[in-house]
Amino acid sequence: MWEPFSEAEEIFNRLPTLANGQAVRAFVPPMDVYETDKAVVIETPLAGVNPEDVKVNVEKGVLTISGETSKEHEAQEKNYYRKEVRSGSFYREVALPTAVVEDKVVAEFEDGLLKISCPKANSVQAKKVSVKVIKKTKK
Repeated sequence: MWEPFSEAEEIFNRLPTLANGQAVRAFVPPMDVYETDKAVVIETPLAGVNPEDVKVNVEKGVLTISGETSKEHEAQEKNYYRKEVRSGSFYREVALPTAVVEDKVVAEFEDGLLKISCPKANSVQAKKVSVKVIKKTKK
């Protein structure tokens, strides 16, 4: 089944970006965002990425994941028919669906999967205000 949008995304992800005036390969990692009763959870596969090269930031309700991966001994003389294993820098930013406690966010990396748990902030209850009805007296 031909999927034009996934093909377009693949082409876009393979385009080089500029960093320090040099072309750098970049990619956008896929992610799943879901909510439990206590947290917003984000999972993104980063197989082959060193966890020390991953940066996670949550600020003003926006989660940012960035980093870099490279192949140490890639031979340039290979004659590829198809090359889908990604390397280079990556960046992903997503607005969180609900308020979270940003200083309590936890990120874990296991078996190539980055899992970020963002505890939900206590929802602020609207304060109910009763309206006092005042009748004007006729003069």
